[in-house]
Amino acid sequence: MKEKVEIKNRKNQKIIAEINILENQKGLAFTMHGLGGFKEQVHIMALVDTLLENNYSVVNFDATNSIGESDGKYENATMQFHYEDLVDVINWSKKQIWYKEPFILAGHSLGGFAVTKYAEEFPKEVKGVFPYAAVYSGKDSFEASEKFKPEEIKAWKKTGWTHRTSTSKPGTKMKLPWSHMEERLTHDLKLKVDKITMPVLFVVGENDTSCPPYQQEKFYNLLLKGTERELHIIKGAPHTFHDLEYLNQLKEILDNWLKKLK
Repeated sequence: MKEKVEIKNRKNQKIIAEINILENQKGLAFTMHGLGGFKEQVHIMALVDTLLENNYSVVNFDATNSIGESDGKYENATMQFHYEDLVDVINWSKKQIWYKEPFILAGHSLGGFAVTKYAEEFPKEVKGVFPYAAVYSGKDSFEASEKFKPEEIKAWKKTGWTHRTSTSKPGTKMKLPWSHMEERLTHDLKLKVDKITMPVLFVVGENDTSCPPYQQEKFYNLLLKGTERELHIIKGAPHTFHDLEYLNQLKEILDNWLKKLK
């Protein structure tokens, strides 16, 4: 069964989700895009397709305050709102006949933050978590910006706004207020890292300047001893994968990990 559904979040905003439910599902999975993303992005669909190929039903949705089909304006996006949308989609799913625990969570960038936070808050519900090029704290984001984009972060703070054009939807212009970064600085997943006891898969591009490999390694090393974990750094890849070469590697890594999950 494949259908598009409308879910209301806690703010009564519309969230549009695509539900792929398999007849003999091995389990359930939720996928989540990053800041300014949408559910049909090629790297998100690579996750969805691989999960389906491994017999996991998938709930893939557009977060609010992004450029997909859901409500909200991009300039109102925050880490907390992104996470709350994931929680609200999962809570809606719990009322459906196809819902199954424990489930898999997979998210990119800010979506990676959301799925990791959920795993910390509700570890018993999660079979495995895949934070792909994830943000782990606002401090990490700020430090990466200062290191790789110093003039950009300086101008953002000075003018109060930062502007960019979507690479997934060419021509779509987006802007964020400085308050977005201030809100980011209130989040730090390292504080509850000990709650993550399920298997974790880390993937990041070698040339990622938003959530660089050294930040992924830092979080990887904070996990409790004995936690099943893998870290893969994709040679030459950026923060968001568009090239087929990188997407194929992403799919292969996820496929191998899923096949090892008990």
